[in-house]
Amino acid sequence: MGSVRHGALALALCLIALAPLARAQGEPASAAKSQTPADQMFSGDVTAIDSASLTAVRTGSKVEKKFLITPETKFEGKPHVKSRVTIRYVMTDDGPRALRVIVRVPAAKK
Repeated sequence: MGSVRHGALALALCLIALAPLARAQGEPASAAKSQTPADQMFSGDVTAIDSASLTAVRTGSKVEKKFLITPETKFEGKPHVKSRVTIRYVMTDDGPRALRVIVRVPAAKK
């Protein structure tokens, strides 16, 4: 009788330990991922800017990317052509949308 109780107890403990795993696997893929797109970063030099978009190119790799600017886009500094920027953005159906544009001020020469 004691071995039956031990076996039942061991089975119960296994089921309790596996319950969180079963719940996580039972979730649909869309529920497991966040509903908001992940933020990404891009740093480079501005090659073009207007009220609707900002284009920047990475110095080393020469990768160029155009970002949509919306009323929600926040700016730290005033970007202009040739200014160095870091852009936090999300991918949308319309392309990369800038969330925050930070203008990098060059270090003062000694």
